[in-house]
Amino acid sequence: MPRISEEHRERRRQQILDAAQICFSRKGFHETSLQEIFAESGLSAGAVYRYFKSKDELVRAIAERSQPVVVAVLEDFLTRDVMPPLDEIVERFADAVVERMGVGGPVTVAPQGWALATYHQAVRDCVASLYLNTRSCWVRVAERLKDDGRLPAGSDPFAVGVLLTAALPGFILQRLLFGDVAPATLSSAIRSLVGAEAAIAHA
Repeated sequence: MPRISEEHRERRRQQILDAAQICFSRKGFHETSLQEIFAESGLSAGAVYRYFKSKDELVRAIAERSQPVVVAVLEDFLTRDVMPPLDEIVERFADAVVERMGVGGPVTVAPQGWALATYHQAVRDCVASLYLNTRSCWVRVAERLKDDGRLPAGSDPFAVGVLLTAALPGFILQRLLFGDVAPATLSSAIRSLVGAEAAIAHA
C-alpha cells in the first residue's frame, strides 16, 4: 500500500505540473492565476496546495524535472568509448530541446523562468544550479573531444562549454520568436567554426 500511495502522489504531482506548463505557455507566468491551474489540472485548490504552495514553486519544479532529460543526451555521449564529432552532439542536444517545445512543453516556459531568476532568489538558485550542471557536461564533452583530437589542440574546453551553454537560450528564443532555426542550423554553424579554426591552425 505505501508504494501504491507514493505512485499516486507522483502521478498527481506530474498532473499539476503538466497543467501549470500548459497555462504558463498559454498566458504567461504573471497572467496565469492559480485558479486557472486548478481548473486545468481538474483538481481542487486543496489538492494542488498539498504539493505546491505558489506559482514560484511550480516554475522551479518544471525546470527541475525537464533539465535532467535534456542533459541525459550529453551524459549518453560521455559514456561512449568513441564520441561523435561536436556538430552531431550539438544537433542531438538541440533535437531534445525541440522535442520539449510543443504547446505546453517545458522549454516554451523556460524564458519566463530566466526572467524570474533575475530577481527571485529561490528561482535564481534553481536555474543557476541547472545551468551549471549543463555547462559542466559541455565542458566534459569538450575535454573528451580535445583528447580524441576532434577539437583543435589549442582549444579551451571550459570556454567551449561556456559558449555552448550560452547558445542554448539564444537558440530557444530564436526558435520561439522566428521559427527559422533548427538543430541542423546549429550543427552547420559548428562545422563552419571548427573548420575555420582548423584552417587557421594549419596556416
